[in-house]
Amino acid sequence: MLRWLRGRGAAAGAVARVQARIEPGLWARVLRTHPFLAALDAAEDGQLLARAAWLLASKNLNGARGLEPDDFIRLSIAAQAALPILNLPPALYEGWDEIIVYPEGFSIPRVRQDEAGVVHEYDEAAAGEAWEGGPVILSWADALPTGSAFNVVIHEFAHKLDLSSGVADGMPDLGAHPGLSPRTWRRVLDDSLDRYIAALDAIEAAIPADIDPESEAADAWYSQLPLDPYAATDEAEFFAVSSEHFFVDPAPLAQALPEWYGLLQAYYRQDPLARLARAAGQARP
Repeated sequence: MLRWLRGRGAAAGAVARVQARIEPGLWARVLRTHPFLAALDAAEDGQLLARAAWLLASKNLNGARGLEPDDFIRLSIAAQAALPILNLPPALYEGWDEIIVYPEGFSIPRVRQDEAGVVHEYDEAAAGEAWEGGPVILSWADALPTGSAFNVVIHEFAHKLDLSSGVADGMPDLGAHPGLSPRTWRRVLDDSLDRYIAALDAIEAAIPADIDPESEAADAWYSQLPLDPYAATDEAEFFAVSSEHFFVDPAPLAQALPEWYGLLQAYYRQDPLARLARAAGQARP
């Protein structure tokens, strides 16, 4: 099956061998598990399979904390990670060679200096992380569908694309996109983030004083937003969270921030909104 895969790089022959070993039934199961993948047409499906095979031939996917990734885990992660580069050069994911998968969430040591100059050391709970020049770290429990637009795999691999420019600032390398101006990208990114922060501030102001904004009781207010509130953290997180929503549940994003959606559509060379609408139409009796 897929456990034999090791090493970095992916020659054409290696990718072909991986693809040949992916059982159609297993691939179908992965697509059924993730509805946004099942919406791909036949040509896109074939392209995604090839990209997933390239990832599996290129990266070491290792379990942590006792997890032994089986073929479904490997292929599920590879398929989700391959979607953002469906129509982009696979080389954008080169320069590192490991994906580490925990069975569930994990903690990351952090060091932060506050405004008074005091240094704080603490552990931060996480579902994923992407290291510059290093591995992508994922929680398998969080890599499964949640019924929302949350997708830790797409989120962390969007960070890898962002880092392709050398810094995580919400602007990936646009070298393969001569029609996309860095100045336009920065303008639309900054304007969209400002508009989103304003919308988030309005939502938080509307939450009654007797409701803890950090509790599940506040979800009814936050659900009115087109993106998860974490998107307001900074430009890098805005790009990563936007990418999750763009692929999994694009309608609220396209409606609230159409110029930003259009920029993501041009960058990824995909239109998930049209794709999902087409699939929904085909599903009707």
